[in-house]
Amino acid sequence: MTLALGALAVVLAFAMFRPRGWPEAVAAVPAAGLLIALGVVSFDDAMVEINDLLPVVGFLAAVLVLAKLCDDEGLFHAAGVAMARRSAGEPHRLMGTVFAIAATTTAVLSLDATVVLLTPVVMATARTLGIPSRPHAYATAHLANTASLLLPVSNLTNLLAFSAAGLTFAHFSAVMALPWLLAIAAEYVLLRWFFRRELAQRPTDHVTPPPAEMPVFVLVVLALTLVGFAVTSLLDVAPAWAALAGALVLGVRGLVSRRSSVAGIAAAANVPFLAFVLCLGVVVTAVMKHGLDDAMRHVLPTGTTLPALLGIAVAAALLSNVVNNLPAVLVLLPLVAGMGPAAVLAVLIGVNVGPNLTYPGSLSNLLWRSVVQRERLPAGFVEFSRVGLVTVPVTLVVAVLGLWVGIELFGVR
Repeated sequence: MTLALGALAVVLAFAMFRPRGWPEAVAAVPAAGLLIALGVVSFDDAMVEINDLLPVVGFLAAVLVLAKLCDDEGLFHAAGVAMARRSAGEPHRLMGTVFAIAATTTAVLSLDATVVLLTPVVMATARTLGIPSRPHAYATAHLANTASLLLPVSNLTNLLAFSAAGLTFAHFSAVMALPWLLAIAAEYVLLRWFFRRELAQRPTDHVTPPPAEMPVFVLVVLALTLVGFAVTSLLDVAPAWAALAGALVLGVRGLVSRRSSVAGIAAAANVPFLAFVLCLGVVVTAVMKHGLDDAMRHVLPTGTTLPALLGIAVAAALLSNVVNNLPAVLVLLPLVAGMGPAAVLAVLIGVNVGPNLTYPGSLSNLLWRSVVQRERLPAGFVEFSRVGLVTVPVTLVVAVLGLWVGIELFGVR
């Protein structure tokens, strides 16, 4: 247990600080190999975990490439221009537009697209309009986590929960629609209140950019890809195939038009991060095998009543901020899978909303911090947690209430 916990701590610390910019896999691969070599986790158990994660990791790679190809085709540039024109230099209107675009981007293209591709666009738009960028940057940070509740494809944690819940793509999305809407509404109200002074400032210089050409072809491909996710789910086929088809269509178009390159597409797949996810799964398996599963089993409530679901979500949120949400979901899903889909989705709410409380809560938080630092926006640990303390408790409760209503409406237990 000591060796397993030590390995997990080293892997997570390396992922959070990334010395010299090295990828997370630099620590995760040796840690997993060492635990196998020392017999802390057996080779067979490690291979079982890797095989279980491979479809999820393959899907993640396809979605990362799809998001990059959308960027190459000008989708995020068009979004930035639309935000600037829609807001007309008014901070509150820009906030609403950022929420709409960030929530949609997170749901359809995953939270990585929101953090890496949309956040710089949002900050550049705010600067162009001469208004404070901090409220709008924090909106993308929070929505990268909170707005990932809707679809199985919105977050790596969703993909894991989707497999454990045993629901179809459409059924999952229908049940999570109300929690998604309520959580986003809570974030909007609370962030507007928290940043009310900055949002009240008038623009120093209002420049309305000319309209940008909307990449209609990209939007059509994305719509068809979403339909493909639902169809593959009904046919019991891995949704990675639908994502791969969308990526192939945009990839061929991008290469022919020379907007994309083979090297850029390969880099977008982020193979070191995929290796990190697989090896992190092995490390978490070692921790689970040596007592963490029993400890968490005693903490988690049982049942699908509203208090039980709220307790499960709170436990998942707290664990996410201790060990990061990806290890947290790997730990908790095997413990709640036997309770039914409702308990699995309560865990998902906890590990998606809870990370907004602290930087270590999710890898997307850390990625967002590096993005805004490059944009020269100070966003320290204390400030990030202050914003989280305002939003997370309320958002968590309303999302669980939405889940409770959703399971009653759609017969999920």
